[in-house]
Amino acid sequence: MTLSHRERLQACLADDSALDRPPVALWHHFPVDDQDPGTLAAATLDFQRHYDFDLVKVTPASSFSIKDWGAQDVWEGHTEGTRRYTKRVIEKPQDWERLPLLSPSSPFLAGQLACLRQIRAGLPPETPLLQTIFSPLAQAKNLAGGERLVVHLRQYPHAVLKGLETIARTTRSFVEACMEIGLDGIFYAIQHAQAGLLTLDEYKKFGLPNDLVCLEPAKSLWCNLLHLHGLNVYFDLVSQPLFPETIFQIVNWHDRETSPALADALKIYPGVVCGGISQRTIVFGDQSEVRKEASDAIAQTGGRRFILGTGCVVPVIAPHGNLLASRQIVEVSE
Repeated sequence: MTLSHRERLQACLADDSALDRPPVALWHHFPVDDQDPGTLAAATLDFQRHYDFDLVKVTPASSFSIKDWGAQDVWEGHTEGTRRYTKRVIEKPQDWERLPLLSPSSPFLAGQLACLRQIRAGLPPETPLLQTIFSPLAQAKNLAGGERLVVHLRQYPHAVLKGLETIARTTRSFVEACMEIGLDGIFYAIQHAQAGLLTLDEYKKFGLPNDLVCLEPAKSLWCNLLHLHGLNVYFDLVSQPLFPETIFQIVNWHDRETSPALADALKIYPGVVCGGISQRTIVFGDQSEVRKEASDAIAQTGGRRFILGTGCVVPVIAPHGNLLASRQIVEVSE
């Protein structure tokens, strides 16, 4: 029996023998289109109609969460679909303490909520919908710049903590507003839980407490996905777990570029792992190479507690045929 997208994901999360095939989900940015709620909604729905993935992860520009504080950015053709920041909000340590609390009715946050409403109305009810939420540290990096953030948190920790508290409270209110629309989960993007940026103790001090503030409302959702961005990530965040097990049902990371491998992750993480295809292969490989990596990922996991995807966002230059091969390989595996 063929399951609906929702039924398939729920069977995957429950490790149910009724699972008909491994779920599959890819997502990417929609540059230019992501500057307007209506065009982002239309692009997202068109992408889903074409590939019919098992969940829809909404991918706005990262600036949506900080433009109401005054940040500005520009599209310059980056292959991942991301934008370059042209105006930072934080320059001096005191600026962290001056950040005002934002309401979900603030223009750019409200625009993203309008986008979500359009997508939810345009999707079949059995297709799960996830909104991207950037961690407070990720937002802080975009407000200040990556190097300045690290310098400030090490030299002026009290000021940075004050700013992070404001960002966390703002993000929590936005998550609550998202939930009223009928989301199935949030895609929570953490960018600083990697050894090349912060020590684990630094992340536990500056990242984790504010993550938990943001995530508290989402504990009732059934399809939350944690993305650990970058290399040499602190997978211990989910394997200890430092996050309560009830928050994240799925974890995603660059499994082809950094440890742990999918098979190893399943031994230490009780939930579902998502990945298997590298960004490089999805862009520069041919369809046979995409199928080879996907088949290896299915073999590593036995197709259980596993969602086929990439370790991060699919670059906008990825060939259509490679995306199609990723979608079709799970059908062959039935």
